[in-house]
Amino acid sequence: MTLEEIRTKALEMAEPEFKKFEPIALANTKKILEAFKECQVSDYHFNGTTGYGYNDVGREKLDEVFAYVFKGEKAIVRPHFVSGTHALATTLMALMGNGSNGTEFIYAVGAPYDTMQSVIGSTREVRGSLIEKGFTYTEVPLKDNTYDVKAIANAVNDNTRVVVIQRSRGYSTREPLSVADIKIIVDAVKEKNPKTICFVDNCYGEFTELKEPLEVGADIMAGSLIKNAGGGLAPTGGYIVGRADLVEDAAYQLTAPGLGDHMGSYTPGYRLFFQGLFMAPHVVLQALKGAVYTAAVGELLGYDVFPKVNSNRYDLIQAINLNNGKEMEQFCRGMQAYSPVDAHVHPIPGDMPGYEDKIIMAGGTFVQGSSIELSADGPVRPPYTIFMQGGLVFEHSMLGILGAAEELLKYR
Repeated sequence: MTLEEIRTKALEMAEPEFKKFEPIALANTKKILEAFKECQVSDYHFNGTTGYGYNDVGREKLDEVFAYVFKGEKAIVRPHFVSGTHALATTLMALMGNGSNGTEFIYAVGAPYDTMQSVIGSTREVRGSLIEKGFTYTEVPLKDNTYDVKAIANAVNDNTRVVVIQRSRGYSTREPLSVADIKIIVDAVKEKNPKTICFVDNCYGEFTELKEPLEVGADIMAGSLIKNAGGGLAPTGGYIVGRADLVEDAAYQLTAPGLGDHMGSYTPGYRLFFQGLFMAPHVVLQALKGAVYTAAVGELLGYDVFPKVNSNRYDLIQAINLNNGKEMEQFCRGMQAYSPVDAHVHPIPGDMPGYEDKIIMAGGTFVQGSSIELSADGPVRPPYTIFMQGGLVFEHSMLGILGAAEELLKYR
């Protein structure tokens, strides 16, 4: 097939799927608009502060809005989180370090992200990791490439303080979890040990469904603001939302005991965080359309794709199994050439903090490392899977994936 034939055929394959996402985007936009109205957001909440950040009404209002949207008792939303991993690590360290109910934590759905493996210390010795601090780690393996609820329930015991549920696939080809899946896991955990805390890694999953994990029994969740919830506008940061006492523990971990969420200034102001959240459901819609189109192009090129074009989607990530590391470079080079920033750059594999393998990445984004903007990356290791995500506008996603396809076709 020619590139033009691929473009046309892929759109024919993808367009019927788009209608699934549009009612979800509408409902989530309505939910966020209601939050802004009920919380009485005003333009003075966009103003920045300096120094300690005492009585920072913008920071406090942003927390209030996030708690309302995600149905939590309390939230902390901060530019001071350097990444989603930082927000997750802060939460997990706080949950394990506070309280006497157990010294074990469990990852319920296979291995976590590479960066979280470093936080845990599960694959190598890492200074300051949870294992080094003396906590016990258990990982429940997948069954048939998905979660095994019976094995999860069997793993939970009186010493289990936290069960971590990773919503997205991460760097794997397993299916992401739906909110209904999360409910099944939470119910099984709570039945075995009601005191066990269910903590959801919500990265890449926000606003892909009508409900969020706290609405089905999860105790606390965390995520990144340069993914879904920031709507492509938030310049940095992360969030934690959930049960008030647990979020307060996380706030003490982020700042210091006695300080918690009462301090922390941000001089540039908060407008982009509020505006990004408001835009998020629509931007997620655009990214989901781009992911479906990418799956169609991948199938037409003869690659295995996860998920398939007509599969249900519970996160933004589209995985494509390529044949070797060279094809990963070609894919990223083609996509990078259709980026608004650094289009002249040729991506090559390199070392990144927190990862064992070299990483190849296409990311010509306005916000460095943003994965709600069109980007692709993956560890250069078998089965040579490239993970595409994001896309602020569907038209750009089309151009980017066709650029990647063009580069792959050159070498056939």
